[in-house]
Amino acid sequence: MAQALHAAGYTITEVAGRHRRRAEALARKVGSQAATPETARWDSDVVWIAVSDDAIAGCAAELAKARSWKGVTVLHSAGALASDVLRPLKRRGAAVASLHPMMSFVAGRQTDLRDVWFAVEGDAAAVRVALSFVKAVGGRTLKIAKDKKALYHAFGAMVSPLIVSQLRAAEGVAAEAGIRARDAQQIMHPIVERTIANYFAAGAQAAFSGPMLRGDVKTIEKHLRSLRGDEAEVYRTLARYAVKKLKVGRKRELEKLLR
Repeated sequence: MAQALHAAGYTITEVAGRHRRRAEALARKVGSQAATPETARWDSDVVWIAVSDDAIAGCAAELAKARSWKGVTVLHSAGALASDVLRPLKRRGAAVASLHPMMSFVAGRQTDLRDVWFAVEGDAAAVRVALSFVKAVGGRTLKIAKDKKALYHAFGAMVSPLIVSQLRAAEGVAAEAGIRARDAQQIMHPIVERTIANYFAAGAQAAFSGPMLRGDVKTIEKHLRSLRGDEAEVYRTLARYAVKKLKVGRKRELEKLLR
């Protein structure tokens, strides 16, 4: 986000972090100064807290001791937490909000934020600042209620890291079938891309295919007999959900088989 805002013309005055080398590396990219939490000046108009979720409350409590925060906007980017976690700073005069991008971020890869959705909630003044940031990087906004943040973030977990978890389980099944991991990934690539494309083009039911749709109960039974361990549990759980939520052939027989 710092790099995207820098590219959009914002001035990043300081990058403060416990890991000095990481802070220095990011500061160089955005034409800024690196600091530790102890040496930082904290004199920007906006301070964005980007620590792990469990550390935000403690970080806010410590920062509240550093100065008066009147007139300052403080944001955090945790998907599951509301702006209330920044209460110590609000008591010291800050306007606070949460701004979470619904996007996957992995080490070593810069992510394009255009058309990415950002969930926002908090004080009106802080929300206005957050919305201006989203507009600057070409994103889109979703206003979310404080008490729905955990559900919103669970939604995000299901559409990215848990999909990766499912693909990893598929690799495990491929390995049992004698297919090497790198070959399994190449085999999965076109079918996964097509399935996702079909889903976004026409919805879940139209993208659903295979033996469950056809009601090939004996085929599903063969799958269950051949699968073992964690992969068997993943398969059975997903199959049960499919039978409940999607149109399948010979529904009652499949329900009985998957008990």
